[in-house]
Amino acid sequence: MKIARLSLEQGPRYAILDQDAGQYLVLTDDPMFGSVEVSGQRVPEEEAQLLSPMIPRSKVVGYIGTYGSGVSLENLEMFLKPNTSVIGTDDPVILPEWAHTVRHEPELAVVISRACKDIPASRAKDVIFGYTVANDVTAVAPDKARGKGFDTALPTGPVIETDLDVSDLHVVSRVDRQVRREGRTSELAFSVNELVAYASTIFTLLPGDIVLTGAPAGDGEIKAGELVEVEVEGIGVVANPVMRRA
Repeated sequence: MKIARLSLEQGPRYAILDQDAGQYLVLTDDPMFGSVEVSGQRVPEEEAQLLSPMIPRSKVVGYIGTYGSGVSLENLEMFLKPNTSVIGTDDPVILPEWAHTVRHEPELAVVISRACKDIPASRAKDVIFGYTVANDVTAVAPDKARGKGFDTALPTGPVIETDLDVSDLHVVSRVDRQVRREGRTSELAFSVNELVAYASTIFTLLPGDIVLTGAPAGDGEIKAGELVEVEVEGIGVVANPVMRRA
């Protein structure tokens, strides 16, 4: 099931994508906390204004170096992004005035369904609501909090896929339609469940939190005027123009 979040006249609403009909079926409630019931309102796919499918209640947890080899989970570098960094597809990435170099990082992202702490990898599936696409935009900066956490630094979307085998998915990014970074989740040094489980040993994960699984290697620099697209097989594409603040 592909779950989107739409901008409607009555405000943001969740919806299910009916791919056969080419329509979004608007839901009566937040599907993470309520029942999945359609309201009767339908929005044609081509007319839908998509928002980020999930604004984390508290945080985004990220990893660095997961596509490498010979590293233990305990030695992986981790970071946090605030929920204010999250934007949706088509929203502009605004380059910070203080950053000379900004890079994009295409990643599979995991959406957490319920509060958990010290969850074993064998039970990680029990706390996963679904999966989405993320672009971990990173500015070169002396401190990681500034480089990772600025506003617009995490495009996500276009939907949350709740039923997906994530063991071997194609992950790719394009800048102005040219492939820049590419890999498969099967190349991760650790399984998605292991990454979620380890994150829960450091942080209590809350409903709606996002865990980033890391990015494959490649040329990541982006500049104002470019269009950056991130795609994960089975989920979709997040596309964002890159801009300088006016």
